Amino acid sequence: MIHENGPPLVSMSYFLYVFTLLLNMNTFILKEGWHVFTQANLFLILLLAIALIAKNQSLLFAVSVLLIIKIVGLDQKLFPTIQSKGINWGVTIITIAVLVPIATGEIGFKQLGEAMRSSYAWIALGAGIAVALIAKNGLTLLENDPHITTALVIGTILAVALFGGVAVGPLIGAGIAYLAMQIVKLFTS
Repeated sequence: MIHENGPPLVSMSYFLYVFTLLLNMNTFILKEGWHVFTQANLFLILLLAIALIAKNQSLLFAVSVLLIIKIVGLDQKLFPTIQSKGINWGVTIITIAVLVPIATGEIGFKQLGEAMRSSYAWIALGAGIAVALIAKNGLTLLENDPHITTALVIGTILAVALFGGVAVGPLIGAGIAYLAMQIVKLFTS
């Protein structure tokens, strides 16, 4: 059975089956102190395979960097810093990318004024405000419930791999999850 625009589901389920079997084989050692068949490493290797199948360069790069850091032995030093500051670094890089057209002069006050005459620009403005506010609550959720990140990552990977989605990051996903949780609380309280 093959999913349209996605990887073969039979191959994916076979890969997941083999991955599950490997989880129980925690004895192979690549180099002293670095165990290949730990749950964390196998999870990263699974994500690497999914990134390759889904042709998701961001996930491929991220997982590769983490595996290299682990293999080199810098994980104890670098992972806490990456975990605590990585989202802020990512938001900063995205902000820089978004501001490049202003820095190059492609967008100036004239273009801003012309755009604001369009109803679509006002919709985009509202959407930008809404997304920023929703993502803010996502940051709160990730700080208070870090285990939510696992479900968000798996959901993002499934959407990218099986449905051709785009990985926009855990922050907005956590924000949407937070908003949905608040709505559920409102109706169940």
